[in-house]
Amino acid sequence: MASLKLFHTTECGVAEVMPRLAGVEADVQSLVEAHMETMLGVTFLASEYVIDCVDGGRIDSLGMDENGAPVIVEYKRGTDAGVINQGLYYMAWLTAHRGAFASLVRDRLGVPAAAQVLWSAPRLICIAGDFTRYDAHAVREHRRSIDLVRYRYFGNDLIGLETVASVTGQPGASRRARRRTGVLPATPKSTGAMTELAEAVDEVLLGLGEDVTRVQRKQYVAYQRLRNYACVIPPQQTKVLVYLKADPQGVDLVPGFTRDVKGLGHHGTGDLEVQLRTERDLERALELFRLSYAAA
Repeated sequence: MASLKLFHTTECGVAEVMPRLAGVEADVQSLVEAHMETMLGVTFLASEYVIDCVDGGRIDSLGMDENGAPVIVEYKRGTDAGVINQGLYYMAWLTAHRGAFASLVRDRLGVPAAAQVLWSAPRLICIAGDFTRYDAHAVREHRRSIDLVRYRYFGNDLIGLETVASVTGQPGASRRARRRTGVLPATPKSTGAMTELAEAVDEVLLGLGEDVTRVQRKQYVAYQRLRNYACVIPPQQTKVLVYLKADPQGVDLVPGFTRDVKGLGHHGTGDLEVQLRTERDLERALELFRLSYAAA
């Protein structure tokens, strides 16, 4: 289970000792939509999106995550097992109407973003006051990427989000099997040593927690909780580059090992670049990996 993450929502208010639920479901939805990128790593696209089908319905929130994957977010004030099935119903509609989503992305974010939609990894995020153990079991039986997220208000200016369950859409696949999937393809100039180092990095990043999702893109591989915490570039001739969500200002930067790339263009996400050339470098980077994982 992920640790509780607190987010400031206003500039005023005195925190209460006891956490509480929202007054109404709409309060949670409006708050998350207003801060969706900060809270979930998702770019907000639409609220109460009407789906065109016989039974009708409205998707609470639509967005696109850091890797280009479509994201459906459904909310419940308290505990409601129906939120998962409702979200899966909407996901089935969305994957069958890709053109509608691409059009929405094009209108909101432009043509280049619409061309980068990652349909291999659509996501459902359910945010509710709580979930039962049956909910956590149920999501593991579906071939979809689903996150169950518990929320709590603390006073007037803080909301906490805690991941209850997170699945990658491949039930029954062991962590060992996930490591044999041929991720991180080597570049033409990479060496066998760098390929082996990249495989070791993959194993370490997957091993940081059971809630880790690996997302394959052509230019990089992302390691994700609710948000990306690491992106690994295919191995080069002499090094493997990893981009982390750790704050470069909080790290003692070492030339040739770590670099602040905030504002600099690169594949993947993250402002801290880590350059790995040897297994020793990987050992030195472990604490940075853990720091970024915790921050996500």
